[in-house]
Amino acid sequence: MMTSYRNILNFLALTTLSFCIHGQTTIQPKQIDYSLIGILYNHERAGDLQIHTNGFALAYVVGDIRKYYLTRYRYFGVGLLKHPREYRQAVNFQSGNLILKTSSAFAYGKQHNFIVARAGIGEKRYFSEKAKRKGVAVGISYEGGISLGILKPYYLDLNRLEPSGGSVAVTEKYSEENADLFLDVSRIQGAASFFKGIDEISILPGFHGKIGAHFSIGAFERDVRALELGIMCDIYFKRVPLMIIENNQPFFLNLYATLQIGRRS
Repeated sequence: MMTSYRNILNFLALTTLSFCIHGQTTIQPKQIDYSLIGILYNHERAGDLQIHTNGFALAYVVGDIRKYYLTRYRYFGVGLLKHPREYRQAVNFQSGNLILKTSSAFAYGKQHNFIVARAGIGEKRYFSEKAKRKGVAVGISYEGGISLGILKPYYLDLNRLEPSGGSVAVTEKYSEENADLFLDVSRIQGAASFFKGIDEISILPGFHGKIGAHFSIGAFERDVRALELGIMCDIYFKRVPLMIIENNQPFFLNLYATLQIGRRS
């Protein structure tokens, strides 16, 4: 009987000791890694300001943040493409009353302005596993999509000679009939208004793509601030008639730099 009581007392003592030991165990809360705080954002919206070797472009970008290192986005933009040989100049010309004047700036031999609308999808990937807050995350960005080229005739203000020996000011676009006048530097007064010929536009479809190095300041913060440097290509289904006396091609290869500003949510 005494042995039975002793066993019961030993069991109760061991049980009490066990509860006391477990009761002293401290559970530490999981530490927050603030360098990953940006992963809480799911979307980003930004505006792009881009300059390239033959023009410029503006774009609006909407992105979905899939992982801390991956963002997939959609974009729409519009810009201007020029021929690589196009440059603006001013020359002296003889007015109708024999007074020497200086023309306003114009592009000699230019036939069309070329405005390009682009839309497509892309991805942005960061190389580093994570980026420190306030640091610069380095990655790569690539995109592609469709292009819609808008050709608008380029008009010049010209001095046209009259049979009487005088001259009259005219505004004309290039044609085979006026080629001698349009390409005569001594008769060019300058470029006409950009909106002249806006009712004579034609459409040229194509596609485009680009790839570049992406540098994001505070990649996981609310504000989007990034710089991108790379190469881009626009390809059309026929030669783009930009210049009269230069070789026109159906494609444009450009180096570009893009500044991106926006917000994440």
